[in-house]
Amino acid sequence: MTTTGAHQDDATGRAGPWWWGRRRSAVLDVGLGVVSAAECALEGVRFSGSTGLPVPVGVVFGLVAGATLVLRRRWPIAVVLVAIAITPAEMGFLMAIVGLYTLAASEVPRRITGVLAGMALVGTLIVTAVRTEQDLSRGDFEPGMWFVPVVSVFMSLGVTAPPVLLGLYIGARRRLMESLQERADSLERELSLLADRAEERAEWARTEERTRIAREMHDVVAHRVSLMVVHAAALQAVAAKDPAKAVKNAALVGDMGRQALTELREMLGVLRTGDSVKPAAAAVPLAAIGAAAAAAAAASEEGPQLEDLEALVGQSRAAGMVVELLVDGESGAYAPEVEQTAYRVVQEALTNVHKHAPGAKVWVRLAHRGEEVAMQVENGPSDAGVADAGLPSGGNGLVGMRERVLGLGGVFVSGATEAGGFRVSAVLPHGAR
Repeated sequence: MTTTGAHQDDATGRAGPWWWGRRRSAVLDVGLGVVSAAECALEGVRFSGSTGLPVPVGVVFGLVAGATLVLRRRWPIAVVLVAIAITPAEMGFLMAIVGLYTLAASEVPRRITGVLAGMALVGTLIVTAVRTEQDLSRGDFEPGMWFVPVVSVFMSLGVTAPPVLLGLYIGARRRLMESLQERADSLERELSLLADRAEERAEWARTEERTRIAREMHDVVAHRVSLMVVHAAALQAVAAKDPAKAVKNAALVGDMGRQALTELREMLGVLRTGDSVKPAAAAVPLAAIGAAAAAAAAASEEGPQLEDLEALVGQSRAAGMVVELLVDGESGAYAPEVEQTAYRVVQEALTNVHKHAPGAKVWVRLAHRGEEVAMQVENGPSDAGVADAGLPSGGNGLVGMRERVLGLGGVFVSGATEAGGFRVSAVLPHGAR
């Protein structure tokens, strides 16, 4: 039966000879074994004299019995049993004390420890009582009847109780330290997992922030620049024939460029608000900045609202597109992010018509339904007689619209119509302020 101390030594990784976990433990046990063997050998001389055995026999017996203390970490029960067995010979004082301590500190069941400690106590009590009676019979000192029991009890308790109690304390302390070490290792593993998850969340936040910025840039730039390209083409066509109209188109191009720059400046200003955010944990700074920027963008009153749809439609009309705007119901108190998303959906749908269906007629429908707001942009087939402006397409417009709408818990549907056109529909919850 190995002891807790031996297990603890094995955990250090510094292997010693045989069953010892460390060389220092081996040196200590061998030293104790040598001292115990010397003690028992000297006591064997006295034992030989009292029993009539040859002195060499008593010395050899003492050496062998005392040397068993070397095995205390490997077989603590055997060491204690040997110590109890040689108690009548008045040998093994050191072996009894160290053996009981090692037994109490080991992983041996407490029931066995109690039985062996009780046997050692009784054996020491009997031997002390007999020895004390013999010494009193040879001397002139005649104490009362209480003397022998009291001396025997004190001697037996002094030999057995202190090492057993100390061993129990040391064993409990070792087990507590092992438990705390295991808990610390478990916490370290949990912290490592949490750090990995925090890094994953930070990477997810970076991806979301990049996606949001790309979507905002697309919404702001694509529509304005598309209109500017359409007006530039018209300007080029009428510059020589109708100078007045060319001047008007040039003014529109300038206004749209300024509007695009203004919206870009507002968006960048919202993103810069994240610079003042100082998160408490260094693991998610980009997530905190992204959340702050998104919240600031949603709360910005300077962003596009539903009331700006008329101006948005007017810009497309000015570029030559035939647009019909239909509004149904009374406008409610919508949250800023709802109005901005509704505006961006209509804006992106009109931009797609400029890109992919030049000359087509467009119907923009907006319906206020109390608990939600619905919008629909539908265009007819493209007019083959209208020249294509050659606007590039990245294929991200519909994806961005869908992400915006679904992000607010809405519904988004898009697809071709039977008439050869295209329809974009979205429904958003009111998100009241």
